[in-house]
Amino acid sequence: MSSTIREAELGTKVTPLPARAAANTPVALDHRIARNPGMKLDLGFMESMRSVNRSALERRVASLTKRRSIKADNQAAWLLRAVACMDLTTLNSNDTEERVRRLCAKAINPFRRDIMEGLGISGETIRPAAVCVYHPFVATAVDAVRGTGIHVAAVSTAFPHGLAPLTTRLQEIEASVKDGADEIDVVIPRGLVFGAKWRELYNEIVSMRAACGDAHLKVILGTGDLATLRNVMLASMVAMMAGADFIKTSTGKESVNATLPVGLAMVRAIRSYFEETGHLIGFKPAGGISTAKVSLDWLVLMKEELGRPWLEPELFRFGASSLLTDIERQLEHHLTGHYSANHRHAMA
Repeated sequence: MSSTIREAELGTKVTPLPARAAANTPVALDHRIARNPGMKLDLGFMESMRSVNRSALERRVASLTKRRSIKADNQAAWLLRAVACMDLTTLNSNDTEERVRRLCAKAINPFRRDIMEGLGISGETIRPAAVCVYHPFVATAVDAVRGTGIHVAAVSTAFPHGLAPLTTRLQEIEASVKDGADEIDVVIPRGLVFGAKWRELYNEIVSMRAACGDAHLKVILGTGDLATLRNVMLASMVAMMAGADFIKTSTGKESVNATLPVGLAMVRAIRSYFEETGHLIGFKPAGGISTAKVSLDWLVLMKEELGRPWLEPELFRFGASSLLTDIERQLEHHLTGHYSANHRHAMA
């Protein structure tokens, strides 16, 4: 076994990856996704996933974005789906309670009335799946979106670097849950990946999952810091084995954030975990996704690689702040043939 995977106290053998079910097996669209219970850390299973062909992934991504062209009414429908799968986010050093309240107001009413009427969806409820904020603003966000069905996600565990003591990070999770957050976005210490300290990383995420209670756990890998797709693949597997409900690319604070090749490696890890365990894991790309065109590329990737169930907010989210504005502009262009200025689409 490779030294990348081996831990001194374990003599795990490489085990083949079984194919128990097709990854795109359909589920009812109103199905409540069962939480991932996790599994015992299986270094043999990880060993079977360690070989990642970057050039092949890049060719696959290039083929997806070139041959899947979505136009006209179909494009509008896909953009509305992108909004429904969005975590509308503000993670700035100058955030205030008023800014968070404005963000929540935008989440509740994401489109101008004339756009809704023009699209013929004025009677529909199309909103971002969640708002994502720092811990001090969780209670404000919970109060602002109460009764709307919009979730509140809190970034925790010494975001964005994850370098505080574990006890401190767990206390932050517990505090956010106590304030009403029902989704917790945690960040892993990247050094554990570089040191191949898989058991330590696994144990930390298990502790985070326990601290979340009923809140769903989204594990941020910080892929821009992990250097290789192999590290991305292995960190993804550890996070899912430890009980992550979602795996997420980035904090948005790295120099390189969500990219399609990295996303493809992560969704293939999700597919393999599903084939191994039967549990559906969500995926959240975040950082740098700011245009409607890019959001369509990600939706195509999910549809092609994992299937229709992963186009629902229970299994797919965008981490985004400015994406909603560009989508609203694209929808207005679809109706009028003209692009409007950003300031005509109020944001936080």
